[in-house]
Amino acid sequence: MSYHTIIIVGRLGRDPEMRYTNTGQALTSFSMATDRRYTDSNGQQQKLTIWFKISVWGKQAESCNNFLKKGNLVVVEGNLRADPQTGGPRVYPKSDGTSGASYEVTAQTVRFLTPKSESQEPTAGGNVAEEPQDTVGGEDIPF
Repeated sequence: MSYHTIIIVGRLGRDPEMRYTNTGQALTSFSMATDRRYTDSNGQQQKLTIWFKISVWGKQAESCNNFLKKGNLVVVEGNLRADPQTGGPRVYPKSDGTSGASYEVTAQTVRFLTPKSESQEPTAGGNVAEEPQDTVGGEDIPF
């Protein structure tokens, strides 16, 4: 038996989107960014932002849709989903010619870290990197 869990702390890149499956189960999706700051070999400060696409099911999906907004800080605990064709993240070409990756997570638990009073503000929680605007075949990237 094997098992994996990923824990991510980051901010929502846009408001959550909820829908219901044919069987009536709630599914909420949102994008989430994490940042890592470091000093490179030349002594320059660097910032690495990684985007995740989060899927939340059931009652928790409804709570996420009702209470989360762009910029809110959350902790997501869940399972990383691999691209069925490659076994890794979904890779796509960005508009600048470089490659991007979509890391997809099915959440088991979502914890809201932004205080409720701040959640009511549309830009709550400080500076949030803008979501990538690259496209794949004329469609939005999978975030």
